[in-house]
Amino acid sequence: MKPSILVVDDERSITDTLVAILNQNGFTASGAYNGLDAANQVRESCPDILLTDVVMPKMDGIQLAIGVRSACPATRIVLISGQAATADYLERARTQGYEFEFLPKPIEPEELLERLAQGERHNYGQTRPS
Repeated sequence: MKPSILVVDDERSITDTLVAILNQNGFTASGAYNGLDAANQVRESCPDILLTDVVMPKMDGIQLAIGVRSACPATRIVLISGQAATADYLERARTQGYEFEFLPKPIEPEELLERLAQGERHNYGQTRPS
């Protein structure tokens, strides 16, 4: 079974490019262009992996990640960002007791695929707990 990935970035070209790369490399990827849309998708089905930008309008990636962690504890969460303000967001999450994986932008496809391959030890395909 191919791991499912939800890619979230307010820059549509980044979302669309990452979804295409992941679908061509053994994943079932879909995209969302903001945190609110992603949160709605997660309510329907927990992805195996959430790959989300941190700095976004409407709902930032940290808020999204915390919500997904609560609703879908088995989902692996990888944050991405190229903005300096990201350190503040990550520190805010740490003070709330959350640690997330992080990849800086620009993302090299080989690095992304290698990082995600390291997660094959995760038990993909788990369903949301009752």
